Amino acid sequence: MSALIHTQDRLLQVILAPQITEKATRIADKHQQIAFKVRTDATKLEIKAAVELVFKVEVDAVTVVNVGGKAKRAGRVMGRRKDWKKAYVSLKPGQEINFAAGE
Repeated sequence: MSALIHTQDRLLQVILAPQITEKATRIADKHQQIAFKVRTDATKLEIKAAVELVFKVEVDAVTVVNVGGKAKRAGRVMGRRKDWKKAYVSLKPGQEINFAAGE
């Protein structure tokens, strides 16, 4: 039982935020995919389970992209933002996630 609770706690930490950008909106309309910012150590199976757990929908497929952090400058000092991972989640036909409803 404790392994199940530990796994559920882990799944609730996998999804960090939805990506709501022009590109993500275009992809959602054209390919019925939702983009999420996820932990860098998350796997496709974890992402699928997390989306199904949190949003109560059925996931068809998950595609992940590792995004490299940008090099930034502050005066003379060069710095770098953190690398992060983005997941594109395809839902099965008839499924929908509505972020405006406050789910």
